[in-house]
Amino acid sequence: MHQANMIVRRTLHDLRERIGPGMTTLEIDQFAERRIRRAGGVPAFKGYPHRGDGRDFPGSACVSVNDEVVHGVPSARVVVREGDIVSVDIGVLYKGYYGDSAETFAVGRVSAEAARLLMVTREALDLAVEQTRTGNRVSDIGHAVQTHVEASGFSVVREFVGHGIGAKLHEDPQVPNFGQPGRRERLVPGMVLAIEPMVNQGGPEVLLSADDGWTARTRDGSLSAHFEVCVAVTENGPQVLGEPVVVEGMEDDGEGRGDPGRGHGHRAAAQRDVPPGAGGSQGAQGAGAHLGQDAEALHPHPARGPGAGRAVAVRSQPGPDRLPLQVGE
Repeated sequence: MHQANMIVRRTLHDLRERIGPGMTTLEIDQFAERRIRRAGGVPAFKGYPHRGDGRDFPGSACVSVNDEVVHGVPSARVVVREGDIVSVDIGVLYKGYYGDSAETFAVGRVSAEAARLLMVTREALDLAVEQTRTGNRVSDIGHAVQTHVEASGFSVVREFVGHGIGAKLHEDPQVPNFGQPGRRERLVPGMVLAIEPMVNQGGPEVLLSADDGWTARTRDGSLSAHFEVCVAVTENGPQVLGEPVVVEGMEDDGEGRGDPGRGHGHRAAAQRDVPPGAGGSQGAQGAGAHLGQDAEALHPHPARGPGAGRAVAVRSQPGPDRLPLQVGE
């Protein structure tokens, strides 16, 4: 799992240096796929089945711009511009195990409020990682995120959550970014969780795109940021898997990566490095090794039933892929 996450993190690191004004979201996706395959990985999201009657996910990366929260479909028609924020979510299958991470990039000069949104979201992720310790409970993670985000004047998306990960991309438990502490499953060594705060500048409500059946946007049109890492629960504390290092097969491909004199003008600004303690253990197993059930989805997807295929408000209602707002022990 550490190796799978290394590929993901290195791909995001390279995109951080490459994304700039004039690049399409399809070009971002194609670059990510080349890097993944060159390292011997398989894009985990490409062809992921739609949970309604829509098409399977067509990209290797989810690329979401500005008010897009998650699951943005790469497109040759969507051009990144100066001042945008761009969230890239990447999953990789490598030698039977999955890696999954996301990062939101600032393209050139962004507004002060956009920069603060990215900073607060990354800080919330760091706080969540610190709660991923033996003996704590799943809800301690979300409580840390919600407390910091709301104290900063932003809101936490409730309809999309993190998850366990291992030999399957989507394993139990689901990991919401909100809730009361001391509830849900107890964390034990060997669990690996994909923790991913999604934070809106405005209200928490989201809408599902009628155009592609995947992209979720903020209902009020405000900006949204998304950061994610995979964290192993160990007896010595949390370990973030996949610290960016050189991976065999991911040498410079001659496209000017890292060369400021080539490619697009303003690079996407780096936010912060992977939290201290990254590196993980190749022996760590997915959370499902302890809980035994596949949660079926990385983020509960709102496209189902009579609302599929049109823009719909996503509602906080318990269901097969929904968490009640409060879950007992």
